Amino acid sequence: MAESSIIGTRIRERRIQQGIRQSELAKQVGISPSYLNLIEHNRRRIGGKILNRLAEVLEVEPSLLSEGAEAELIATLNEAAAGRSGAGERAEEFAGRFPGWAQLLAGLHHQNATLEQSVRTLTDRLTHDPHLAASLHDVISTVTSIRSTASILVETKELEPEWQGRFHRNINEDSTRLAEGAEALVRYLEAAPDTGAEIKSPQDELHAFLSEKGFHFPALEGEASDAMVEVVLQSADSLQSEAARQIARDVLYQYRRDAEALPLRDVLEAVGRHGVAPERLSEALKTDLATLFRRLAMLPEAEVGLVGLAICDGSGTLIFRKPLPEFSMPPVGSACTLWPLYQVLAQPQTPVRALVRQVGRDAQVASALAVSEEVRAASFSQPALMRAHMLILPAAGAAQDDARDVGVTCRICPLATCAARREPSIIEGGF
Repeated sequence: MAESSIIGTRIRERRIQQGIRQSELAKQVGISPSYLNLIEHNRRRIGGKILNRLAEVLEVEPSLLSEGAEAELIATLNEAAAGRSGAGERAEEFAGRFPGWAQLLAGLHHQNATLEQSVRTLTDRLTHDPHLAASLHDVISTVTSIRSTASILVETKELEPEWQGRFHRNINEDSTRLAEGAEALVRYLEAAPDTGAEIKSPQDELHAFLSEKGFHFPALEGEASDAMVEVVLQSADSLQSEAARQIARDVLYQYRRDAEALPLRDVLEAVGRHGVAPERLSEALKTDLATLFRRLAMLPEAEVGLVGLAICDGSGTLIFRKPLPEFSMPPVGSACTLWPLYQVLAQPQTPVRALVRQVGRDAQVASALAVSEEVRAASFSQPALMRAHMLILPAAGAAQDDARDVGVTCRICPLATCAARREPSIIEGGF
């Protein structure tokens, strides 16, 4: 329902709130009660003069009658209703008639989104934080040692004093180590969220580094040499671990090879002629789709717009990710099996194009194009090594009914019935 079509509803609600009878309001404004009744039931358009007079009598700004609730509030209500059939059909009217309830629902929606993001962050941290994993392993090992020693003392009826003293010392030392380890673990869990001192995985460091640079490296364009890769790495403060630097080195060497195969000027000229249309660009630039996907994902956003990319190896593990606002990706590990990314691993010679929609409160449709690439050819002594690439492009205006529902990863996917599910979702029922 358009904003202008519920002005009468707002007038009626305001009149009732102030305890003014319809006939009294009509008299003060200078119109007939029957005409005001038609206005209040949205059956007559209202001119500026009458609107201003009504606003004056009702002691409200004319814009509040004509515009009603803020567009941001209505947009939030529509976002909260996304994916729920019929839920957002009268959001404008609801916000206009019940602004307090609308604000409450919008606040709850934002709170739910924040909670879901917190769950994702905590889940990823519990799964991939190396310091946390090492600390928990140390605590469990110490507890196991104490339990074993205690069992020996309980179950051995006759034990020499020397051995008995040795076991007692072991229990004392292990319990001290357990207390120190538990205390350090608690300090880490309490401090990391506030200080930003959490330890990241090498993949997290890589993603932070690439995001910081906008996934584009002008120094590696044109006639760049291998030595320039090392120069770029030397200035990468976000790469703290040697493992992260090695992964980044591989990514940058691939970037340089792709830039050499597809010079920046040629790619931008082709995009200017054909837009971000991979098939046309592949034909125009005479290149394979996998190389083109990587190149498009590493170009400036100002030149090509929003472009996302996911790359996985033959095991299905994500080794590169550039997400879009409407298409999330797990930090590391494997993603949703329903992604076209994994479909091309099963049919290597067949590109796949699909409209996908990640289930959730802000579900948006995106266009996913996936191809596989042979990294190493097969021989009698070794199998072929394959990688799959999936380019993700915004698909604003695409028909929702044509989209395939997918998740991010099983652990945080709300799809209740999914044949591809690997493990139960911790947010299956939502918040």
